[in-house]
Amino acid sequence: MIQEEIKEQVGEITEQVKEVIEKDVWGTIKHFLDYEIFHFGTKDPVILTVRVVVLVLLSIVIASIFLKFVRRIITKKLAHQDKVKFESVFSFAKYFIYIIIIFITLDNIGFNITAVFAASAALLVGVGLALQTLIQDIISGVFIFIDQTVHVGDIIELDGKVGRVEEIKLRTTRAVTIDNKVLIIPNHKYLTSTLYNWTQNGSITRESVEIGVAYGSDVNLVKELLIKIAMDNDKILKTPEPLVLFTDFADSSLNFKLVFTMNDSFQAGIPKSEIRFEIIRLFRENNINIPFPQREVTILKPKE
Repeated sequence: MIQEEIKEQVGEITEQVKEVIEKDVWGTIKHFLDYEIFHFGTKDPVILTVRVVVLVLLSIVIASIFLKFVRRIITKKLAHQDKVKFESVFSFAKYFIYIIIIFITLDNIGFNITAVFAASAALLVGVGLALQTLIQDIISGVFIFIDQTVHVGDIIELDGKVGRVEEIKLRTTRAVTIDNKVLIIPNHKYLTSTLYNWTQNGSITRESVEIGVAYGSDVNLVKELLIKIAMDNDKILKTPEPLVLFTDFADSSLNFKLVFTMNDSFQAGIPKSEIRFEIIRLFRENNINIPFPQREVTILKPKE
């Protein structure tokens, strides 16, 4: 009997200890979660507690896992170029999704979002004005991805600058000029400036070199020599054949234009230079003069 009573008393004490421990542990956790990090205002105050922070972080983690899963499913069967474009747009869109999730979470747990917006209205207006150009760049980047006006490898001309597109990002486009200089183009330039895409219809483009000869020159011989120079250059395509146009009777010269086709317009400066060297050499051999502007100046001596 004595042993049974001792066991009962021990059991009762154990249960009481468990209850006390549970109450203290949960009480401590609850007290920690209800700890106020920030308190602002008296009427409809904005109160930020540890519980709010934990719930927001938890919702962001869950949303991040879900978005990664969605991105993996969508990009699984996309081509590499389309995959890069989608990931660029997706990386921008997910931040808006995070913001929406945060607002929904705060609203559901009773956080006073309206008071936060009212208190930070002027700040939000200032931030919006400061980020205006950034938002324009990002929206322009989305338009580039959607309408595909520019691709990696295209040769573009914008504001008098020519470059080959190496990388298209959501905010900027990186191009390399013929001088191997990197050209960083804000994407909003595509909306505010005229863009020339030299290779949108293909890599084959037409180039030209203009030349003037003296009056009295044999124009048929000029045409033959220009065609020969173009046909002998290995950087110029033989089909379609080069073309010579008689463009104008100028003040001191007969003007011609040699039109030819190339497969790499980005390097057009090199064959154009070679053609000009050959023009000077062959014209000298065939006694064809390249004139320069001449003016006669008459000085009248005033009468005494």
